[in-house]
Parts: sequence; C-alpha cells; structure tokens
Amino acid sequence: MTTGLPSFVGLSTKFFRLWYVLFLIGLLLSLAQLIHSETNSVDQASARPFAPGERFTYAITFLGMRAGTAVMEVQDTAPVEGHRALKLLSTAKSSATVTKFYPVDNRVESIIDADSLLPFHLLFTRREGKKKNDFDVTFHRAESTVLSIKDGVSETLPIPAGTHDLISCLYYIRNLPSIQLGSSVMLNIHHDKKNYRVEVRTEGVEKVQGLHGEVEAIRLLVIMPFQGLFLNEGNIRVWLTNDAHRVPLLMKAKVIIGSVAARLIR
Repeated sequence: MTTGLPSFVGLSTKFFRLWYVLFLIGLLLSLAQLIHSETNSVDQASARPFAPGERFTYAITFLGMRAGTAVMEVQDTAPVEGHRALKLLSTAKSSATVTKFYPVDNRVESIIDADSLLPFHLLFTRREGKKKNDFDVTFHRAESTVLSIKDGVSETLPIPAGTHDLISCLYYIRNLPSIQLGSSVMLNIHHDKKNYRVEVRTEGVEKVQGLHGEVEAIRLLVIMPFQGLFLNEGNIRVWLTNDAHRVPLLMKAKVIIGSVAARLIR
C-alpha cells in the first residue's frame, strides 16, 4: 500500500467529512447513561446537569496526529415565541498542519426550548476543503415538519414526533434518568434532509485516561444508521465517567487505517 501524501490527503478528506458527525452524534448519544436527574416536583431546569457557561473542548486525532479541535458550549439567548430558550454552539476546526492541505472550519448553532429541550432552529455552516454547505433548519413540531434550506434550496419535510437535531439530543439525553448497564435507548434525529433512528447500547465499565489520571468509565456502543460512512464499520464507541456527572472522555470510530479519536482536553 502506498503511504505517501496523496493517499493520506484522500483518506483525510473522507475522515474530515465523517469526524464532524462522529463528534456531534457520538457525543450526544454517548450520554444515554447520563446523570441521575431528579424526577420529583423540583423545577426541571434547575435540576439539569448543564447550564449557560458550560464548555467542552476535544482534541481530534488520527494516525497519532493532532487533526483538529472541537468545542461545544451552552449560552443564554432570547425567548422564542414566548418560550424560554438556550443556544447550543459547536465549532470544529482543523489543526494548523492539516489546514495546509485540507482546511476545516465548521460551526453549528442550535436554538432549543429550555423546558422540553427540543429544537426550534438550527444553523450549520460547513467548510471542509473546497466543499462548502449552509444548512438552515426550522422545526415546526405542531405540524411534524421541518423547513430545511440547504445552499439556498428549501424543502418542507415530515419528521417523527420528538425529533432532535445533531446537538439538541445531546442535552436531552443528559437530562434523562439513569439507564441500567446492558440497556439501550433510541432517538429520532434529523440531519441533512433525512430522518435517522440511532441506538446506543451500554457495554460495560473499564478504566480509561481522564484529565487528571486514570478513571472508571462506562463504555457505550453507538449503532449508526449511516452505512458506509465510517468505511470499515458504522459504529462508534464512547467512554464517559462512571459518576454523577457522566462526562464524555473519549470517542473512537474505526476507519480504513487505524481509528479516529475525540478526547476531552478541557
């Protein structure tokens, strides 16, 4: 097999087109085990494990090389149609080395209902090499439809009840009561004018490297419906701390050569 720069660039192109979905979907579904939320009369919003000001930073590595950085954060925003709202912001950028031959600069902004955690509106600016796409998705839950605008072309599409976008389901799942080891959960996700059913299974508990040394973590298997997207296999494994916070520490997906990894660094 040739291992020169052209082959690496070709593989990197495929890698960067998948890693953003790996990070977002992998992170949001990794948290299906998450947080022992109180299910009593306490105000739901005050009992949540996240709030404006929260920020996670991940290093993306491939073949032992730092390929990029991804950040997810929660911000305050104005009410939408009389409903309290939150802004979920995710950015992803390639490293300086990778940018020289394949620049990546993606940004996703999701406005969600602060109570139900379902999305109102999503903006996704994708910049990957020479590929440029702009997504504008408005969720009309009463009509069970979305108005999806991709690169200026609009289309109204049906969605199942309770459908999330790529970011909103992260925070929705983090707010669920805990799920037992060996169990699984299903979610409806709308992405790029398509509806997906995604499953996450709890596989076990093991030691992994955290920010301050080795910690006990829950290992999850995310069953992806994107056949062929991850080349060798469509599944993702995710490790999150086995404590009350259930912080996602690490995500991995196999590719043709080695694996892609997203590791929490801040």
